[in-house]
Amino acid sequence: MKWLRRLALWVVVLMVLLLVWLFFGGRHQPTSPAMSKFAASTLRDPALIAKGEYLVTVGDCAGCHTAQGGAALAGGRALATPFGDIPVPNITPDPETGLGNWSFEDFWQALHAGRGRHGELFYPAFPYTSYTKVNRDDALAMFAYLKSLPPIRQAATASSLAFPYSIRRSLLGWRALYFKEGVFKPDPKRSPQWNRGAYLVQGPAHCNECHAARDSLGGTPQNEHLSGGQIPMQNWYAPDLSMQSNGGLQGWSEQDVVDLLQTGLSAKGAAFGPMADVVVGSTQHISRDDLQAMATYLASLPPRAAAAEQKSAPVAAAVIEQGEKVYSQHCAACHRKDGSGVAGVYPPLDGNSSVTEPSGMNATRMVLLGGFTPLTAANPRPYSMPPFAQQLSDSEVSAVVSYIRRAWTNHAGVVRPEDVSRYRHTPID
Repeated sequence: MKWLRRLALWVVVLMVLLLVWLFFGGRHQPTSPAMSKFAASTLRDPALIAKGEYLVTVGDCAGCHTAQGGAALAGGRALATPFGDIPVPNITPDPETGLGNWSFEDFWQALHAGRGRHGELFYPAFPYTSYTKVNRDDALAMFAYLKSLPPIRQAATASSLAFPYSIRRSLLGWRALYFKEGVFKPDPKRSPQWNRGAYLVQGPAHCNECHAARDSLGGTPQNEHLSGGQIPMQNWYAPDLSMQSNGGLQGWSEQDVVDLLQTGLSAKGAAFGPMADVVVGSTQHISRDDLQAMATYLASLPPRAAAAEQKSAPVAAAVIEQGEKVYSQHCAACHRKDGSGVAGVYPPLDGNSSVTEPSGMNATRMVLLGGFTPLTAANPRPYSMPPFAQQLSDSEVSAVVSYIRRAWTNHAGVVRPEDVSRYRHTPID
């Protein structure tokens, strides 16, 4: 049983906890007076503030640190995790509820080491596992921008983490397993463009935090880099980002990647679900040079191993026949009979990585929920897809999604009616 495996793993972690604490538990780098004075003298530099605003946008900080309908970056919401809700803090310069009394060294320790200003350990819902790669100059710029904001008084919500996750010291074991401090180091064998893209993807943009699978303790194994995974608590699958053979973006060009990140649309697919929010709040504002650098880095990700052959029973011909009928009636007018879509309007379904991703949840939820492609400067009048949750039964949705995932050049697995029922009743974040 899943809870027994988790309990056994925690027993092992807790056994090494005291040993880890002896070496790492009490260490907290004190604030450097010289650095604090230097930072204070430069925080009002308009160029530094502008650079920081750009980097905060690259990191989509507002996506987590802004409550629905609330003031930007003032917190006031909680992130749902499998272990309980974690409050998101206020990062405006309010002295009592925000960063008003923080020094730059405090901020640096938060990004680089995942520690608060009093040395407390941060939960990895704050992606310091990626932000540790941000260099000090960029961290200083981000801090300058945040300090320039109007202070908003808003205290954090209460935590609802269950035991033993509510004990922060238990994070020592987690960090020993999953966290490695270290600023990004450029690869001298690679081009400046590649290094810039690697830095942005691995550090400020923290793409791996969604695009990698997590285990029962919420950690990402070291060998899982941008290889795709289900986003916890959201029932969306963030696809593998390799553009090589068997990768999630196999067949994509670097231009396709740039187009998707800048506009929300590309010749290979469209952004939706959580990624649509990222495009709206972050990637559409990234410079074209930086987007190209990110695409160059993604193009260098290695090929993936071929997926294991599915051992499930063959799909009944009647199911595929039913799915084809549903597709012809409700989908072909926009996505075309051959699944090619309409360029710049309706995304293709043939060869679409969001259609063929391993779980099938993305295509299923899109059929159920519908939605819009992102509203961006380059796509000011996005087309929508209607929801079919009220029109189609679980078996009909199962049939049409299974058909789409196996039609044309697609060779993905089927989606069962019980899966559709589960996704149908998943709350919308």
